[in-house]
Amino acid sequence: MHVSPPMVAAPGRARAAGDGMDPADDALLRETQRLLSTSLTFAGGPAEVAERFRDALVQAQPGLVRKLPGDAGNQIFLLARALTWLVHHLDQPPLVVSGCGRLGSALAACGVAPGELHMVGAALAESMRAGMPAGAWRQDFDVAWRSTWQHAYEWIQHGEAAAAQHIWTATVATHELRRPDLAVVRLRPTLPMPFRPGQFARIEVPELPGIWRPYSLAGAPRRDDLLELHVRAKTRNGVSGTLVYRTAVGDVVRLAPAEGDMALPQRPDRNLLMIAGDTGVAPLKALLTELADTGDPRAAVLFWGVRNLAELYDIEDISEIARTAKRATVVPVIAEGDPGPYASGVVTDAVAAYGEWSNHEVYLAGPPLMLEATSAALYQLGVAPDHIHHDVPE
Repeated sequence: MHVSPPMVAAPGRARAAGDGMDPADDALLRETQRLLSTSLTFAGGPAEVAERFRDALVQAQPGLVRKLPGDAGNQIFLLARALTWLVHHLDQPPLVVSGCGRLGSALAACGVAPGELHMVGAALAESMRAGMPAGAWRQDFDVAWRSTWQHAYEWIQHGEAAAAQHIWTATVATHELRRPDLAVVRLRPTLPMPFRPGQFARIEVPELPGIWRPYSLAGAPRRDDLLELHVRAKTRNGVSGTLVYRTAVGDVVRLAPAEGDMALPQRPDRNLLMIAGDTGVAPLKALLTELADTGDPRAAVLFWGVRNLAELYDIEDISEIARTAKRATVVPVIAEGDPGPYASGVVTDAVAAYGEWSNHEVYLAGPPLMLEATSAALYQLGVAPDHIHHDVPE
């Protein structure tokens, strides 16, 4: 079910119409946009205002800031981008309504309650004023920002109420063909999309409307606001074929909310074993990134089973992430041909020869047959079923 925002008037408009906005008196809306843009420039620009804005929120509402994704630098970047987006699109009210609704959805997924945002407008206006020379802050600037935030706040609230129902749009930021049939695609959502490392999202491409296919998210929310996909195409058709062969930087796709329960355990006393087959390394890369970004002290070993050396399409990036983690090891296993510097043979044999795993939490990702065979092998090694985690294959 999709819940549409209520018909609320835009800043400077008298009443709402059927599309969520009133078409009358666009001059007032353009004037509000001009005031926002001018004052933002006078106050030092989006980056400076965003830094002061975050500092003000840390002082006034530290609990709110702690719920936002990313570190301080990433939060400032996202706030600056949000301010720029709002000012730039204020003359397109339906787009602003939709965007604020998606932001509300993202905030709800982060655990932000609607009441926690009530004072944000005052902090924003003060962040603008503080960046201007004495006497430069004007009443019309203040009214424009507070009025705009009042409406944005209402639309965000309704987005929070429909949090699980929204769809995100994202632009292709990079597209790398790592093998003839495999691409690593990075997407930049119009607004931040919440997810936990290890989850997946269903994606729709314009070429195939109404067809959604699941792809694991290979990054972690704390690193940046890009979503990374590892896509292998068995044919040139379908969503995967489109993403690999007919997608370019600047193209737009749609994503459903993130799904999946393959998250890192909270228990600090159990180390981690990860076993990937083929592009199944993507969600495990996300878990490895989470370990590195949070400084998690648990030991983690990632086995990546592939057919031949050429299929280690992401080994440099994954190895670098492991080097930045406290206690992470990556063990590629090559099934056929020259293994180079790596282990050879069947990945489950390599796992069995490496160590004892009965006291580990185990994470699996890969093709369905690989999941079935690996789970059976782990049972034989003494790993209890409730310590083996993987998403149900589709």
